[in-house]
Amino acid sequence: MIALSVDLGHARTGLAVSDKSGFLASPLCVITEYNDEKLIDKIAEKAEEVKAEILVVGLPKNMDGTEGESARRAREIAAKLSERTGLPHHMQDERGTTITAHNFLSDSNVYGKKRKQRVDAAAATIILQNYLDSQK
Repeated sequence: MIALSVDLGHARTGLAVSDKSGFLASPLCVITEYNDEKLIDKIAEKAEEVKAEILVVGLPKNMDGTEGESARRAREIAAKLSERTGLPHHMQDERGTTITAHNFLSDSNVYGKKRKQRVDAAAATIILQNYLDSQK
């Protein structure tokens, strides 16, 4: 089953996709969009392009497990994406994924402008891999 992962941001949203077997997540792209409705349209286009069968949306919980405004927005966008695409969605806890993505990029010697452009797709990849691993 091909899964598309979404790491929502205020300016940049990272996307990642799994292989057909649901074993490995790979970065797909970063979408720069401030308008949520346009963002939903762009993500839906990518979902159709990769023939996604499920959406995995990062849920930005606070470190104590509570949910704030960002989590509310993520849930709202996930619901609209499901409605728009007809695909089911799963909310995946994303605590610590951006830090892990930054560490991975540092280990890979990716800095500067390249790093800023790749960190969101890397975080989406981590979110998706965590989901895939939990399904085994």
